[in-house]
Amino acid sequence: MSRASIFSRIDANLATILIGAAILWFAPAGLKSYGLYVISFWLVMSIAAMGLNLTLGYAGLKSLAQAAFLGIGAYATALITAKGGIAGATWSWPLAFVVSGTLTFLAGVVLGFPALRVKFHYLAFVTLAFATLMFLIFRNEQWLTGGVYGFSNIPRPTLFGAKLNNDLAFFRFVLIVSVLLSLAMWWMLRSPWGRAFQALRENPLRAASLGVNLRNYTLLAFAIGSAYGGLAGALYAPLVEFIDPAPFAVSASFVLLLTVVVGGQGYFLGPFLGAAFSYVLPEVLRFTGGLYLLVYAAMVLILLLISPQGIIGIVEKFRERRRQKDAQDQRDASKAMLGA
Repeated sequence: MSRASIFSRIDANLATILIGAAILWFAPAGLKSYGLYVISFWLVMSIAAMGLNLTLGYAGLKSLAQAAFLGIGAYATALITAKGGIAGATWSWPLAFVVSGTLTFLAGVVLGFPALRVKFHYLAFVTLAFATLMFLIFRNEQWLTGGVYGFSNIPRPTLFGAKLNNDLAFFRFVLIVSVLLSLAMWWMLRSPWGRAFQALRENPLRAASLGVNLRNYTLLAFAIGSAYGGLAGALYAPLVEFIDPAPFAVSASFVLLLTVVVGGQGYFLGPFLGAAFSYVLPEVLRFTGGLYLLVYAAMVLILLLISPQGIIGIVEKFRERRRQKDAQDQRDASKAMLGA
């Protein structure tokens, strides 16, 4: 695929994000509290999946620790806003947001060092060990995390003196943050960093021969992807207003991995589609009663059998068929003109 076609696709992705944000700003106005929660939760998990998509989909580095970074951001936010004695301060959540991103960025740098030495499934095992370690800390270090009892009464942010306790107001706040982080990711993928990450995934040896610093970009991919997980955690904590270790277990990292794969790894919009499939669809399927998990699992298997590239892979197949059909029509028209 040429560089021009890659940029045109990314520009189309940017337009999709902006149009989608404009629609979402007004669409949920009539929804009740639970509906707003589900859409807000989808946006938060899309941010976490966006970070994993950068690490896995663009840089080709396998990670099973994204839920751990989500947990680090959530607990840091809870400690600062709920336990730090500054819950009512306007700057408490922005401080928590910055701290969450910084902590997980640094943790990603540390976790990225093994990626310099081990590859493929060995790297996944290293990140799996880190995720297990963080879950044990969340569960057992009660003096810091509250242990199995967790943290409750986590306040929602205060913006320009107004508390975002209203569900619609908080949803719109989450939407704004999601759009800003999406724009930052879009800019980064258009930058030389984005091309270096893709070169790292496609052919590291060739990338090194072209002057790409493999060490720096490997660490950077892990760090930025991890930071997105932490930033998602800073939104997750005030969204649910109560956290305990369960949502950050190792199994949650597998769900985030599934989210990226189902949506389409290496595609800008993949995390949003995958998060809708992994977190919104199960809620929709609850009308089936106890069968909803079975129905969901069957849908995942069928989707990946039909399109290993995920949901966007299906769209790309239709686009490719359309391009081939248009090209064939042009050839037929040219033959008809020559024959005439």
